[in-house]
Amino acid sequence: MRSFRGKRYWLVGASEGLGLALAHKLSAAGAELVLSARNRESLEKAAATLPGPATVLPVDVSDSDSVRAAAAELPELDGMVFLAGVYWPMRAQDWNGPQAEAMADINFTGAVRVVGAALPAMVAKNKGHIVITGSLSGFRGLPGAIGYAAAKAGTMVLAESLYADLRKTGVTVQLANPGFIRTRLTAKNDFTMPFIMEPEAAADIMFRHMQSGRFKISFPTVFSWLFRGGNFLPDALYYRIFPPK
Repeated sequence: MRSFRGKRYWLVGASEGLGLALAHKLSAAGAELVLSARNRESLEKAAATLPGPATVLPVDVSDSDSVRAAAAELPELDGMVFLAGVYWPMRAQDWNGPQAEAMADINFTGAVRVVGAALPAMVAKNKGHIVITGSLSGFRGLPGAIGYAAAKAGTMVLAESLYADLRKTGVTVQLANPGFIRTRLTAKNDFTMPFIMEPEAAADIMFRHMQSGRFKISFPTVFSWLFRGGNFLPDALYYRIFPPK
């Protein structure tokens, strides 16, 4: 079981929701944290609630210059967790260009930027821990999920490719694919969200996964069967289960 005592982790997207709940878990386990998000004030408030040491490092993951500037200030890391994301429900019939681009640029390309900031030093010393947050929505296309599902699919494949390259090295890669979590983002949905979880419950599952030696977890387990199993269904049946909104 992995120990976090005395380890330094960079949490990107840590000012609220799942990111902040996971920060509490890691801090209580003895990790020293570097908390990142766009808003310094929110980060400072988050850091003040943690039981252990934490520094704040504002960063805009949609801005390559911002990520490079943050990377230049980073201390030596033992691990990095990417949790940043934005979301708007969107049908193809209601295409919103700026919102679709933001979901792609923050949820997926943002992960590429942040991994690029943290990974090279880990590869050089052959030691480190990269954790990426995907989503059950990333397994296959869904109605009303323009932008978000596609970005999460890319993020998940990014993690899988990292794992394929690094699994025989000293750099551990893990992927966590949660379902619905009660946050200000899911509050935008106007439909019933099955198996919705509180951030603290989702963080507990993700923390236990990070302690383990497994690569991937999708949760809640029962709900995840629908999405994972959907990859094996023919189109005619799959799109009947998920009709247009």
